[in-house]
Amino acid sequence: MKWIKEILKGVIIGIANIIPGVSGGTMMVSMGIYDKIIGAVNQLLHHFIQSIKTLLPYGIGMILGIGGLSFCIEYLFKNFPLQTALLFIGLIFGGLPVILRKVKGNRINFLEGGLFLIFFALIIGMQLLKEGGNVELNLSIGLVLKLFLLGALTSAAMVVPGVSGSMILMSFGFYNPIIETINQFIRSTLDGKFSEMFHCVGILFPFGIGVLVGIFAIAKLIEYLLHRFERQTYFAILGLIIASPIAVLMGIGLGTVGIVSVLTGIVTFGLGFIAAWMLAVK
Repeated sequence: MKWIKEILKGVIIGIANIIPGVSGGTMMVSMGIYDKIIGAVNQLLHHFIQSIKTLLPYGIGMILGIGGLSFCIEYLFKNFPLQTALLFIGLIFGGLPVILRKVKGNRINFLEGGLFLIFFALIIGMQLLKEGGNVELNLSIGLVLKLFLLGALTSAAMVVPGVSGSMILMSFGFYNPIIETINQFIRSTLDGKFSEMFHCVGILFPFGIGVLVGIFAIAKLIEYLLHRFERQTYFAILGLIIASPIAVLMGIGLGTVGIVSVLTGIVTFGLGFIAAWMLAVK
């Protein structure tokens, strides 16, 4: 039962990481597993078996979330943008009590309030400054290098609560091409089209290696900050998280919003809130 619950948490993190404006790190904090995952990543070389046991179910869930549901998420955001956005906003707010427990007690000082406002503004600013347009993924040494560096940058953003790795990809014009490549890889694998499959691997492999490098690099920094400046770090994280729902709504095309969309959106928000609250219970 514990493994199933951890895999489900991994699925949510995986799905969050492929949605612009939604942070996988936020989902980890909301579900009360952020410190646990960061600690396991940092202890991988020293306590390999134990770290793998900790990370494996979340890793399986993330692969299922990213690979298995990328088609579904693409369809839902295209046809039900408000309801889908509110589902993830519900997931974010449902985990807020976990984060608030980290900062309760003393009165908020100037530094803590300033960190909250700075990181809140950072997320909104990133959303306002993001650009459209997609790049062409024609395999070359230059592209492989770009994919590696972009993977490292994106994964670093994924680990930081409130910062959307997908938003980084979108800003550089790589979001849609990467999602399409993942979907093409799944289709070509199922259809036995090996030439297409290997072409996708040539694109996804350097990106994936960059992701792993970025996760390890940023995890060490986050662990240090939480150890030395826990309360201040959580106020910065809280600023990122509170801004995330605004960024989610800014980043999608809502179109015409009717009463049915609003009512069903309230339902999906409630479902997301309850799911996050239940998954955060230890």
